[in-house]
Parts: sequence; structure tokens; C-alpha cells
Amino acid sequence: MTVDTLAVEAQNDVADTPDDAIVTSPADSAPASEVVSDVAEAEAEVDAGPVVAEEKPKRAPAKKAAPKKTKTLELTLTVTGTADGEWKAELKQGNSYIAKNLLVAAAAVSRAAKELHEDLSGPIDEVIDAAREQQAAKVAALEAELEAARKALAELDE
Repeated sequence: MTVDTLAVEAQNDVADTPDDAIVTSPADSAPASEVVSDVAEAEAEVDAGPVVAEEKPKRAPAKKAAPKKTKTLELTLTVTGTADGEWKAELKQGNSYIAKNLLVAAAAVSRAAKELHEDLSGPIDEVIDAAREQQAAKVAALEAELEAARKALAELDE
């Protein structure tokens, strides 16, 4: 059995000499007796079994932690208002209703909208203000009608 060994090539500072022009062999760098003993040692190692070089255990590259997948809970809140100022709320999860036709105060709707976002509170407050004005006009009309009825009653009593 023969074992080929490669010698380390010496560095050459001369730029004109091509790298393949400098060839060294084990015979050039060591006497023949050393080469024969190196071959005999290599054969003995091959016969003894595989040579295991002690290597430092390689660390596995750090894996990036997968981002946590957050479970999304989807609820749909629908708030409906009428011109009379009556507000109702419904809450759905998927296709099933959790709460339906709940009466809600206009002030509570306004406060909730302000808490959620300014862009929500503006339009909702406008609708609530319009309903308030309409109800105030209705109260004024009813008060006028009530006053007329009281006068009519007073005239009947005389």
C-alpha cells in the first residue's frame, strides 16, 4: 500500500515565476529513510483503523425564533341609531350572535366612540346632535300643545 503525502509549498516573492514551476516533493524535503518511515507509519495507522482527529464540536448556527402566531379573535359590533335617538347594539362572533337588539344609551355610544378613535366619534356625535335637536323640537311642539290644552281646559272651567 502506498500513501501520497503533500508537502506545503513555500511562498515565492518572485512574481515572474509561475506557481506550477516550483514543485516540491517529500523526497526533496526529507531524506529517503524518513520518507520510508512516514509511509510505514501511515500503513500502520490504516491497518489500525480510521484515524479520528480531535475536532472541536461545531456549534449549530443560531436559529431565529419563529414569530409567535397570535390567535385572532374576530368580533363584530354593530351599533344602529334611529332619528328618534334610539340606539341598539348587536355583537357577532363569526355567524352566530352573542348579543342582539340591546338598547344602548346615546351618551354611552358617544363615549365608546371617543374611546375607540377620534375619526369614529365625530360622525357619531353629529348623528346624536341631530337626533337631540329633533327631539328638542318635538318636546317644544308637545309643550305648546300641552299649553294649548291647559288653556282650553281652563276656559271650560270658567
